[in-house]
Amino acid sequence: MKKPVVLVIMDGVGLSENTEGNAVKNAYTPNLDYLMNNCPHLAIKASGTAVGLPSDGDMGNSEVGHNAMGCGQIYAQGAKLVNESIASGHIFASDTWKKAVAFSKDHTLHFLGLLSDGNVHSHINHLKALMQEAKNEGVRKVRLHVLMDGRDVPETSGLTYIADIEEFMSRLNDDNFDARIASGGGRMYITMDRYEADWDMVKRGYDCHVHGIGRKFKSASEAIETYRQELGVNDQDLREFVIVDEEDKPLGLINDHDAVILFNFRGDRAIEISKAFDLDDFPYFDRGHRPEVFYAGMLEYDGDLHIPEHYLVNSPAIKDTMSEYLVKYGIKSYALSETQKFGHVTYFWNGNRSEKFSQELETWEEIASDVVPFDQRPWMKAAEITDALLKAMAEGDYQFYRINFPNGDMVGHTGNYEATIIGMESVDLCLKRIMEACKKYDMTLIVTADHGNADEMYEKRKNPDAPIKAKTSHTLNPVPFIIYNNDDIDLKDGDFGLSNIAATIFDLLDLKIPEVWNESMVEKK
Repeated sequence: MKKPVVLVIMDGVGLSENTEGNAVKNAYTPNLDYLMNNCPHLAIKASGTAVGLPSDGDMGNSEVGHNAMGCGQIYAQGAKLVNESIASGHIFASDTWKKAVAFSKDHTLHFLGLLSDGNVHSHINHLKALMQEAKNEGVRKVRLHVLMDGRDVPETSGLTYIADIEEFMSRLNDDNFDARIASGGGRMYITMDRYEADWDMVKRGYDCHVHGIGRKFKSASEAIETYRQELGVNDQDLREFVIVDEEDKPLGLINDHDAVILFNFRGDRAIEISKAFDLDDFPYFDRGHRPEVFYAGMLEYDGDLHIPEHYLVNSPAIKDTMSEYLVKYGIKSYALSETQKFGHVTYFWNGNRSEKFSQELETWEEIASDVVPFDQRPWMKAAEITDALLKAMAEGDYQFYRINFPNGDMVGHTGNYEATIIGMESVDLCLKRIMEACKKYDMTLIVTADHGNADEMYEKRKNPDAPIKAKTSHTLNPVPFIIYNNDDIDLKDGDFGLSNIAATIFDLLDLKIPEVWNESMVEKK
C-alpha cells in the first residue's frame, strides 16, 4: 500500500482569469497560490455533461459533483433523468402519477417546489409539463406553492418566473380547469432546509403551504414587491406569503384527500419537507392538523430511508462506488465536514446511500454548523474541521481521508463579496495546516473543488458603467485539481473531470482500478 491520501474539497471554488467579483482570485491565499505554482495541477470540468447534466450550459452542483467524485463514473443526473422521463412519457405511466391524478379528480392537485430554470433543484418546464398532463387527464383544480430561488438564478429574477407561470396557467385555465398560485416564500427562509440544520424553516413552509399561515396578499407579485421594499431582501430570503381571494380566504389550503407533488428533483433540500408530509412518527415540530394526502416527490430523495414513499422518476442506481471498493479491499476511510456539507462527503459520495458500506471500515464525522447567515460568520467551521482532520491523521488509522470546506459555496450563495473573500482566506489558512500535517505524516494531499461559485460573485455586465449586481449562483468554470507531497507522479494532459478523481486516488494508493471507472489522471515517473 502506498502512503495515505488526503482529499480536500473546497466547495464552490472555481478557476477564472476574470478579476471582477472573483473572490477566489482576489482573496489573499498564499497557500493555494503556492500549490498552483509549484505542484502538479490541472483545471478539470465540474459542470454540464462532465457530471451527467443535460448540456454543457448546465451549472454543476455539490450533489452531482460528489456523486461523480465518489463513483468514478458519469451518471445521468437530476434534470436529465426527469427530461428523459417526460419525453418518453414514462413519468405519466408511473403508478405514482396515476394515483396522484386519481386522488385529484374530485379534490386538488398541489405542486410544491422551486420556481426557476436554475436546473439545480428544479426546472419550471417540468412543472409546466406536469400541469399540462394533469389537465389532459381530467384534473380540474391545481394549486402551486412556489419557492423563490435567487440562488441558482439571478438574485431578484423571481418576478420573471411568476409572470411566466401565470401566463402559462392563463392559457390552461378554462371552465373545466383552474390553476393558481396559493402560497410561497424564499427557499432559504421556508421549506428547503437540509441536513436538519434548521427545522424552523421547514415548519414555516409547512404551516404556510398546508394551513395558510402567513402574511396575506392578492398575488405573488404583490408579495415579492412588498417584501423587497419593506425588508430589502432578495428572492431566496423572501418571507412566507399566502394568496387570498376577494373574501380574504386562502386560495389553496392543503386538505384531506388532496394530492401533493414536490417537483424538485434534487434530494438534499427535499428530504425534510417530505418527512413532514410522509412520516407518522414526526418529532421535529407540531404539524397541527395533518391532512390525509397522497404525497409524492419527483424522485426518491433518500434511497436507504425510502423518502418519500411515492415518487415519479427512479433515481440513478449508482453502483461501483469508491467506498464499496475500499471496503472490498479492507481499507479504512474517514469522511468529515460540517453539517451544511456533511451529506455530500457521505450520502452523495456513497452513491445516494444514507448508510455506510461498513461500520468498521468507514468513519464519518460531522461538525455542527452555526445556524446563522453565512456571510455573518464566513469562516464557518473551517478551523474545527481542520482540527478534527489533523487529529484523525495523527491517529494514523486510515488510508483515505476526505473533507469538505463549505465556505466558497455557502458564503458565495449569499452574494456578499467581502464575506466570501474572508471565507476563502479562512480555507487558505487551514490549507497551510493540512499541508504541514501531510509532510509530517507523509501523506499525499489532493486539493480540488466540486463546482464553481466564489469565482464569480458579480453578474456579468455588458456595460462597464452599469451598476454591479451580486451573483449568487454556481458557475460553469473548471475547478483546480492539485497534488502535493508526492514526487513520484506527474499529471497527464487530457480532457478530465470530477469523475476521473476516483481512479486517480486508487492509482496513488496502488489499488486496482475498476474497469467501469473513468481513467486516472496520474502519470507515474
